[in-house]
Amino acid sequence: MHKGIDLPPPPPFAGLAAHHSLALFLDFDGTLVEIADTPDGIHVPDGMPEQLTALNRALDGRIAIVSGRAIADIRTYLGPVGLLMVGSHGAEMCEAADTSPILSDASRTALAALTAAWPQLLVEIKPHGIAVHYRQEPEAAPAVYTVMDEMAAREGLAARRGKMVVELGPKSANKGVAVARLMAGPPFAGAMPIFIGDDTTDEDGFNAVTSAGGHGILVGPPRPTAAHYRLADPEMVHQWLIL
Repeated sequence: MHKGIDLPPPPPFAGLAAHHSLALFLDFDGTLVEIADTPDGIHVPDGMPEQLTALNRALDGRIAIVSGRAIADIRTYLGPVGLLMVGSHGAEMCEAADTSPILSDASRTALAALTAAWPQLLVEIKPHGIAVHYRQEPEAAPAVYTVMDEMAAREGLAARRGKMVVELGPKSANKGVAVARLMAGPPFAGAMPIFIGDDTTDEDGFNAVTSAGGHGILVGPPRPTAAHYRLADPEMVHQWLIL
């Protein structure tokens, strides 16, 4: 992992596509759309679904959205773009899953006490886990970390910390595992993979594409990362992806 250094912008996408068979893996929040105060407060830029559809056609289907969001949730924002989608940090592979409770009574009690003490927290139920967002109440972070870590240990789940959020999900699922699985078969096998993401949960994706001979692209300000390149924000991602 690079330590505290800034990274150069990636080579032009059109040039890479002209000389390599590319596979493109895209995070959603913070990468394709700006992060909002609440998960349902995001804005999808005009023309983005059409751009993704065109990229999918140009890359012969070698493009996938790889997100912490549930697949069904992503589809409500992108519509029928026809892309492969990986949701819930890799727990959903290409097919949406039904949302179902996963917590024991003890964990539900602990979560209820947490949200009673910090009423601005947002609890998001996902098909394979649960997320607590503290963007509206950042001073609650230590309490959120403690309760979610204890819940993870109790339920046998992994606790993943992202940008103002802690999420519980299956230990066996992460974005890197999902990318490796897709790269093992058609239409991705043999292509040079590129993973674009902004959060710490995208580091597994960066490592996976590096192991497969590709490159990670960090979105946002400089930080320690396994990515090779950096783009400043989602707008720059959209501009870079123009063929």
